[in-house]
This record gives sequence, structure tokens and C-alpha cells, in this order.
Amino acid sequence: MASTEEKRIQTVTLPVEGMTCASCVARVERTLGTVAGIAKVTVNLATEKATVQYDPDRVTTERMAEAVKEAGYALVLPERSVSREEAHGDAQDRLKRDLYISSVMTVPVMVLSMVSMTDWFMHTVSWPMETVNRVLFLLTTVVIVRTGRRFYSTAWRLAKRAEADMNTLVALGTGMAYVYSSVAVLFPDLLPGSVDRGHVYFDTAASIITLILLGKFLEARAKQRASDAMRTLLSVQPKTARVLRDGSFLDVPVGTLTVGDVVQVRPGERIPVDGVVADGASAVDESMMTGESVPVPKRKDDTVIGGTVNTTGRIDVRATAVGSDTVLAHIVRLVEDAQGSKAPIQSLADRIAAVFVPVVIGIAALTVVLLSTLFGLGLVQSMVHGIAVLIIACPCALGLATPTAIMVGTGRGASMGVLIKNAESLERAGAITHIVFDKTGTLTEGRPSVSEVHTFGGHTEDEVLSAAASVEQASEHPLSKAVVAHAAARSVRTSAVTGFIANPGFGVTGRVEGVEIVIGKEAFLRESLIDVRPAEGIAREWQSKGLTAVYVGIGRSLAGLIAVSDTLRSGAAEAVTRLRSRGISVTLLTGDSEATARAVAGQTGIETIVANATPKEKANEVRRLQAAGAVVGMVGDGINDAPALAQADVSIAMASGSDVALETADIALMRHDIAAVEQAILLSRRTIATIKQNLFWAFIYNVVGIPMAALGLLSPTIAAGAMAFSSVSVISNSLRLRRAVRRSA
Repeated sequence: MASTEEKRIQTVTLPVEGMTCASCVARVERTLGTVAGIAKVTVNLATEKATVQYDPDRVTTERMAEAVKEAGYALVLPERSVSREEAHGDAQDRLKRDLYISSVMTVPVMVLSMVSMTDWFMHTVSWPMETVNRVLFLLTTVVIVRTGRRFYSTAWRLAKRAEADMNTLVALGTGMAYVYSSVAVLFPDLLPGSVDRGHVYFDTAASIITLILLGKFLEARAKQRASDAMRTLLSVQPKTARVLRDGSFLDVPVGTLTVGDVVQVRPGERIPVDGVVADGASAVDESMMTGESVPVPKRKDDTVIGGTVNTTGRIDVRATAVGSDTVLAHIVRLVEDAQGSKAPIQSLADRIAAVFVPVVIGIAALTVVLLSTLFGLGLVQSMVHGIAVLIIACPCALGLATPTAIMVGTGRGASMGVLIKNAESLERAGAITHIVFDKTGTLTEGRPSVSEVHTFGGHTEDEVLSAAASVEQASEHPLSKAVVAHAAARSVRTSAVTGFIANPGFGVTGRVEGVEIVIGKEAFLRESLIDVRPAEGIAREWQSKGLTAVYVGIGRSLAGLIAVSDTLRSGAAEAVTRLRSRGISVTLLTGDSEATARAVAGQTGIETIVANATPKEKANEVRRLQAAGAVVGMVGDGINDAPALAQADVSIAMASGSDVALETADIALMRHDIAAVEQAILLSRRTIATIKQNLFWAFIYNVVGIPMAALGLLSPTIAAGAMAFSSVSVISNSLRLRRAVRRSA
């Protein structure tokens, strides 16, 4: 039953409008979490999106939108939404317009408030104070009603549900200053005789609104910069393609393309689909995918990725994947999911945000009461201190501390060809103490080739290759592909195989024309009762050179030995050295022979090896390291090491790995470069360090600022400025990650 329910669960990510602080995030999560049929909700303030796991048989997105609307926000459904860029642009235009109007009104309020008490003003302008205050009232009313309306309307909706957020703090603070000042100007007789009726606080109300709008505008600009990586990914997909139709090429929308279509790509154009080169030759700039700046040569039958740039020659590409099935679409989904996820480190900030605003309102009220009763401060002056407390408190910085760093960090990773699955994976990667490398396809290029064939029992090379290739053509293992390719290159005939069985980590068996064929490790053939002693000397010699010896048995007797070589990845030794210099232990974990493993370890500088390991034994070795206290990152390609990848604290898949590994790995490396492993760890460490810095300053800001405001050390205007720029400072600190972990680092 449980598995059936899990299969029904779907995930949707939708924009949320109206959120301003961490309290909003908590409220939207709480609201959606109470809707029947919703399994999990994650709301991100930086991306302004909600990711919901739900049972479509029990709840619809329309019901979700209704619930969010009741909470005072708007969940934008796909069929009703405009593009994200347009939505952000419209919101930023409105914010910019409000800021302009507010500034135009506030500047004369501030100037008039300051100069009206000077001797020069009194003698030169000679306005009575009542006139000055009425002018201030009119100007400030425009600010409150026209540009401050967003704060008051939201605060009122929340108040009707006995809830509060940042808008409540702003509305209370500015409202108190405005209402008191308005009463002093319009109905002075309503105030106690002990109050200075000529002293008003219109400048406080107007300046707070303007400064907070300025902070919001700068925050929006900073958020836009934080999402640069995502916009770059979304912008590289061409809108049209030149497709072959009835013998000629026509320009059509990319959305109309299907698998099998042939598209023509000229020099300087972006490739619109994933595919293979059907005709022509060129060099393709894949830097937006891999971070590699050098164009990659492409010729007939080579694969190309949609979104990359054709640089030199004209090529025709046959589509193998289009639309949402392309590598680019997968990367966009991966980055979006990562940027919308929450790191465990954020849990403390979430718990504080849930009670932050009510606590601040309580502190402000207590400040007014204590100062006016116990300390003998006048009611109006006590109120000013209370306003400063309300205004300086900033749940926004707490809400942005983690998600902005995650957004920029994962975006930076994507630009480097390091795709991080989610925030939790990023946090774990920063704690890695031990890296375990698979050999084939990880430390080596993953493009093995047959370098030599030795025969036994009177068999010819062609007979051995024919038998081996006939069985191996049913396998996906890189060594199998090498044997099949070598046989094809020599035009060796292959036959159909029956009874094919793959034994991961050992070898394969099958019957060809009624004869049993056994291919694989020495131990695998021994278990099949095949005498392998004649091949032992040759095998040891090959293995000492780093070659892999593949044994071939035909009809229960040893028939041949195939040497397979695989080039070590460029820079592998340097990458291992850099990992060790950062205090990270390194192990080579391979199913190959110990002699071959030692040869590779000697070339890379790896001191610890575990050889002849089956997939189960690889997972057990990772488990043993974890039991000893290590945080293990496993780097593999998903072939024979899938259990070890699953067992590791962080699974890291090379781009040359299997599709399964790239889909399920915590980190996917799009570059064929071992150095990317160290860079992924370093990026994770820098991102987590930035999150900790953001949280520290967000906490310290409130811990120090609120008492200072209560004691009268900060005026409401200064408090507004500090509050407005606290969020901007957090985002600016996160933006430093855009320059983190340079390729040469």
C-alpha cells in the first residue's frame, strides 16, 4: 500500500506572490501543510517559489491556490502565469515607481522638518508651526496612502487572522507615528496637556516607508543578480530551428521538433536539440554545460548537446531528445530543484522566524510601558522608542540568509559544470573527509580499447573475438563495448546470443550457436571450472602495466585473454594531490585486479586501494569507512558501483557515467575532469561558510539592534535604514560566491 501511495505522489513548483520575510515563508508552509493530500512543502523566499509533494487524487493545484489565498498570498498556477521574467519585471517596475513617488514626497518632509525650527526659517519664511505641520501632514499622507499601502493592506489581512509578519511591524511603527502626528495637527485638543502638541513625527513615518522601499528595491536587484545562472541556462535554448522537411530546410519553432528530425546548424548558432551529427564537421563550444572554454571537435556520429554553440563548420544534427527530455532541460530542473530546496542548517532560522514577529511586538509594547511608567519617560518619547524597536527588527535577513547562498552557490556550480542535486547534498559535500574513486570511467577516460589478444587451445584471435563480442554485445559495461568495437573494427562476424546472464563485478555468460561462453575475471572462470593457469603469467604482466585482463572461455576451456587499456584522465594525479592537501583521504576502490589497481594508484598518488571488489564489497567498504567516522564521497559512473554510490554520504557521478548515476547522484560532474571533485567540495564548503556568516550577522543584527532601539540609542529613521540594508547585506555577501572557486583554484 505504501509503495502505491508513493507512486501517486507528484511534485510541483509554483511561484508565490506577496512574501516579504521569513514569517511569510513559515505561514505559507504551515498553510499548505494542513491541506489534505499534501505530503511535503518547501517554500523558498529567495526564489519566491513553493515546492509541493502531493497526491493528485486527493488535492489539486487549484485547492492549493485557494488555501494560499486565504493565508494572504497568491500561488500562481501554470496556466495563469506569465513568464517569470515578466512577473519579476512588473513587480520591480511597481516597486521602482512607488520608491520614486515616496522619495519625492519624503525629501521635502525631511527638509521642512529640519529647517522649520531654525532661526532662518522663522524669520525668512515666517510660516506658523501649524502651517508647517499641515504641509507635512499632506505630504506624508501621500506616502502612507499611495506607497505605504502595500504594508498596511497585508498587515490588515494578517490581523484578521491574528497573524503578523514584517508588514505588521512596518504598519504598526509608521502607523503609530502617523496617527499620533495627525491627531496633534488636526485634533490637538484630544491630546493630554502634558504633551508637546507642536512636535510631530511625520518625518519618521515618511522616512521609514521610503527607506524600506529602497531596501526592497535593492534587495530585488540583488536577488535578480543571484539568479543570473538560471537565467543564463534558460536563455541558451534557441526559439527556432532549421529543420529538414520534404527535402529542404525550413525555420520552425523549436517546440514543434520531434525525435528523428534533422536540423541544420550554421557557425555561430546554438544547437536546438540533443542529437548526433548526421553530416558535416565542426567544433562545439560546450562551456555553458561543462565550464570548459576550449571548443570540442565534432564529426559524423558524434553526440551534441542542445544549447551549446556551433563555432566553425555547418553541421546537420539528427535529434535524439527534444524539449523537456534534453540534457539542458534536465540541468534546468536540477538547478531549480536545488535552489528551491532547504539545507538542514536553515532549521534554526525557521524556528526563530515562526515566533519572531510576535516576540518583537511584545518587546516594543513592553518598551513603551516600562519607559513611560518605571523610568518616567514621557508617553510620546516612549512611543518613539517602541517604534524604533518595531522597525529595526528584521525577519527578512533571517529568511534570506540560507536560500540566497544556496541559490548563488548552486548557480555557480552549474556554470562550472558541477550540478548539485539539493541543498542537503551541498551541505553534506562540504563535510566530506574521505573520497573514494572508482577506476574505470572515473580515474580513467572510460573509453577502453583492446590493445592485445592472446589465444589458447588452438583458437584463433578471430574465433576468440567472435565468441566474446557475440556475448558482450548484450552488455552495457565499458569493457564489453571495447571488445565489441574491436571485433567490429576487424570485421569479425558475431552471432546471436541466448541465455545471456550478467554477473556484476565478475563477468557475463551466454550461449552462442549452442556453445557456452564465459567472459570476465580470472576468479569468475575458475568458478566455472575453467583452468586459467596457462594465462596467469601473461595476465600478471599486463596488469603490472595497468591493463585489464579479460578471460574468455569457450565450451568449458580457456580460449583467450584480452588486454584492455583505458587512458588515465588528464590531471588525475594533480587532483588527488589537491584533495589530500585539503585534508581529504583518498581510496581507489575497483573491481579490477590488485596489480592493475596498484599500477593506476602509482600513477595518481593514491596510497589506499581496495581491488577485486564486487559491487556488494564496494558498498561494504564505504560502510566500513563510515563506521570509522569518515564522511564519504563516492565518485563513480554508476556501472558496478551503484550500491557504493547509494551507500556513500555523497554520491558523485561523472558526466560519462550511466544515465541512472546522473539522475540519482547527489552531485553530477558535467566535465571530464577529476579536478571538478575538489572544486565541488570547495564550493560546498564556501557556500556553507557563507550561510553561517549570513545567519550570524542576521542574528547579531537583531540581538544588538533591538536593545539599542529600546534604549533610545537609535532613532526610528536610523532603525529603518539599518533594517532596509540588513537584507541587502546578506544577499551581497551571498553574491560573493559568484566569484568563488575559480577553475585554476
